[in-house]
Amino acid sequence: MNKLTLIAFSFSLPFLSACSPSMPELPDMPELPDMPDIIPDMSLPTLYKDDIHQGSVLSRYHVNQLKVGMSKSQVQDLIGSPSVIDPFHNNQWDYINHSTLHEKDDIRYRLTLRFNNEKLSLIDTSGIASLPELTDKEKALEDQRIKQEKAKIEAEKLAKEKARMAKIEAARLAKEKAEKLAKEQALLAEKAKQEAIKLELKKKKAEAEALKKKTELEQKIALEESQKEVVKQNTPENIKPPKPNPEKTQDKPWYQFW
Repeated sequence: MNKLTLIAFSFSLPFLSACSPSMPELPDMPELPDMPDIIPDMSLPTLYKDDIHQGSVLSRYHVNQLKVGMSKSQVQDLIGSPSVIDPFHNNQWDYINHSTLHEKDDIRYRLTLRFNNEKLSLIDTSGIASLPELTDKEKALEDQRIKQEKAKIEAEKLAKEKARMAKIEAARLAKEKAEKLAKEQALLAEKAKQEAIKLELKKKKAEAEALKKKTELEQKIALEESQKEVVKQNTPENIKPPKPNPEKTQDKPWYQFW
């Protein structure tokens, strides 16, 4: 209680001196103890300092979704526009952040992206160590996204494998069909060849038969002609007496003249 009285009295002295300039000087007062010694359970308030964010505000959740091959518009839709674009190197984007947080560690990070032919070719995450880690919710979403991407990759691989097998099967069927068609054509060609040979043999046989008949007919006609000639020669008017042979006449006796 005495301590409180001394404190109140010390605060009222300036006002008393202002009102009574002729008031006699007071003797030196003893030094007062510090406030924590007077009220040990009472802590003095500190001034509040707001968080100061400067530069690009990124989240590790969205940075993890960056992929090589993305277009510039896809990158902007995902993490926003860059903090710095060098006009002489417009294929490099830099996301820089210098943030001062109240009662937390300051944030300093730099994300560098490079593009080639308007496609993301390099993701430099070496300067984002101070970027806040994923929250539990973001980790769950990240795991779900990775799981979906793996399932998509597996589905694409399976689809490619099916397409490859279907292509191989189609090629095999086409080859078998071509071989079958070639065999059928070969059989048809062989059959046509055999038919041609048969026709040729038949033609030759017919020619031989015709030649044989012609020959027989000619022989028959010749025989008939020869027979007619013989008959004609044996007719009385065509028979001539034989001429006497002088040699034989001389061999006969002198009394035999015929």
